[in-house]
Amino acid sequence: MAGIELKSNVPAGELKQKWSDFKGTMNLVAPNNKRRIEVIVVGTGLAGASAAATLGELGYQVKAFTFHDSPRRAHSIAAQGGINAAKNYQNDGDSIYRLFYDTIKGGDYRSREANVYRLAEVSADIIDQCVAQGVPFAREYGGLLANRSFGGVQVSRTFYARGQTGQQLLIGAYQALSRQISTGQVSMYNRHEMLDLVKIDGKARGIITRNLLTGKLEKHAAHCVVLATGGYGNVFYLSTNAMGSNVSAAWRGVRRGALMANPCFTQIHPTCIPVSGEYQSKLTLMSESLRNDGRVWVPKSKEDAIAIREGRKKGNDIAEEDRDYYLERRYPAFGNLVPRDVASRAAKVACDAGNGVAPTGLAVFLDFASAIERYGKAAAHSKNINNPSKAEITKLGKAVVEGKYGNLFEMYEKITGENPYENPMKIYPAVHYTMGGLWVDYNLQTNVPGLFALGEANFSDHGANRLGASALMQGLADGYFVIPYTIGQFLSKEIRTPKISADAPEFAAAEKDVQDRLNQLMSIKGNQSVESFHRRLGKIMWEYCGMSRNAEGLKKGRQMIRELREEFYKDVFIPGDANEFNPELEKATKVADFLELGEVMMCDALDRNESCGGHFREEYKSEEGEAQRNDKDFTYVSAWEWNETQPVLHKEELAFKNVELKTRSYK
Repeated sequence: MAGIELKSNVPAGELKQKWSDFKGTMNLVAPNNKRRIEVIVVGTGLAGASAAATLGELGYQVKAFTFHDSPRRAHSIAAQGGINAAKNYQNDGDSIYRLFYDTIKGGDYRSREANVYRLAEVSADIIDQCVAQGVPFAREYGGLLANRSFGGVQVSRTFYARGQTGQQLLIGAYQALSRQISTGQVSMYNRHEMLDLVKIDGKARGIITRNLLTGKLEKHAAHCVVLATGGYGNVFYLSTNAMGSNVSAAWRGVRRGALMANPCFTQIHPTCIPVSGEYQSKLTLMSESLRNDGRVWVPKSKEDAIAIREGRKKGNDIAEEDRDYYLERRYPAFGNLVPRDVASRAAKVACDAGNGVAPTGLAVFLDFASAIERYGKAAAHSKNINNPSKAEITKLGKAVVEGKYGNLFEMYEKITGENPYENPMKIYPAVHYTMGGLWVDYNLQTNVPGLFALGEANFSDHGANRLGASALMQGLADGYFVIPYTIGQFLSKEIRTPKISADAPEFAAAEKDVQDRLNQLMSIKGNQSVESFHRRLGKIMWEYCGMSRNAEGLKKGRQMIRELREEFYKDVFIPGDANEFNPELEKATKVADFLELGEVMMCDALDRNESCGGHFREEYKSEEGEAQRNDKDFTYVSAWEWNETQPVLHKEELAFKNVELKTRSYK
């Protein structure tokens, strides 16, 4: 694959007309032909469920796969804060172009213009679709849909369903999927995990799955394969992702020739509950929406910070003049609503300086006292309460805050034992999302013909940093409004292809490869658990490829991963049998793939000699400590081909014709 040319297949024409013109001229598949074409969709989160439902509605024969016991268990359900759309309901100057520009800028100018503009363009359709499905978005007093702000923007364009937006959107997509299952257009395979991709004559034609309840391997054939399997944040072990989230489906595509794009672009979310001990296996997100009303601060004095860490003082004991609201101080134009990468690094700087407020030293405050007072005064005024007491203001203000964020506050209190209405929350950045993913063109097709990737599984829209509330937007855009059109570009050429048979020799060969891999893992019979290897990998990744990186650390980290991988294949212990329900074997296959992905992430971060978005190289920063891009040498997508000796880099050059390349500033 050396010297492979990455063709983005972006249509010609003006940016604003590309998508509409493309839809009007692209290849179509007639209804009578759709009935004879089979499509495999792996993953049933927002991207996968919406894609499977829409493709089924169009008439394709769809096979959908999830390793969960129900599509509704997909990790999309955990999204809290909201979904962006350029509706301009607030009449505050929003537009399709502004959403496009904010996304390009937020991603630090490392994404493809045409894909991002299309995302902004279809965003409004998503809201209409979801409202029609009955998604209970929050509404203003008069009944109109409500909006709030998220980081990196100066308008209110985020639609939300309290703090459970992902859950409500997934229920809507699940309803649509269930309807297609009931009609027979979609065949649903729960508790099936994809362990390999099958190619015939260079095209993706099926997958090998393992029935997680019985351990049996199965062969499934189709005319094309769509991967909507989420991101790979769990390579860090501790993340806000569900513990089952993994890279294996995408990585199996990589092992069959697909390219992994920008793998080092990892999002560290600034508002998560801090790590409290070695025993933890995951972290908990506190929605970015909280930064609408919460103010981020640390004590100005290290003595106060030490007193808080030792339990001698609480946040409320620190006088206002002794607090450093560092985001408001450093970024006055955006304040607490700077993008996630900026907010996360600022928290790290404050804690590295010794001003952290958790016993570990790794936490800052997110304080709602000002919001409670502001809302309380407004509520008292609306109720004609003259000269309200402080207690009355606090009571009324707490009620407003509870209405906005009640379930998030309740979750925080259950986990930490602290009441966030009375004391400031303690938060710290944690791995949350991955902007990198499988390389795809404008049609969302990888470099392997017939293999498509949607949502977080691809790299296409967010560059080096995703703006808050844009993950749900991308997942539903890809599933409902993009892939139903673009998949026809490939399938229109397959209408004479007969039904793909799972009895083809390529399926038998792939099944044997999977069986051999499982047998190899089961035969090691070492002394260390899969979990222990995963935890050690996560620590290496966080230490050397986390919030900040440097060349020396990345070289060291890569070597440590190679040594850990070698140790894994010599000393991992997996109990039970391969031909039965075996959660440890499931974990082992995922960790084995993470051990390869982790090395590629180190290579990617080492190759990119610049700082941009979530990729912060310590050698490349401004005098003020901000990320310093190198547009001359690195305005490209890094697309990596797996090679055990040395992964191979391919490049897609990025061209910016509609926005000016300039240093991001949120000051």
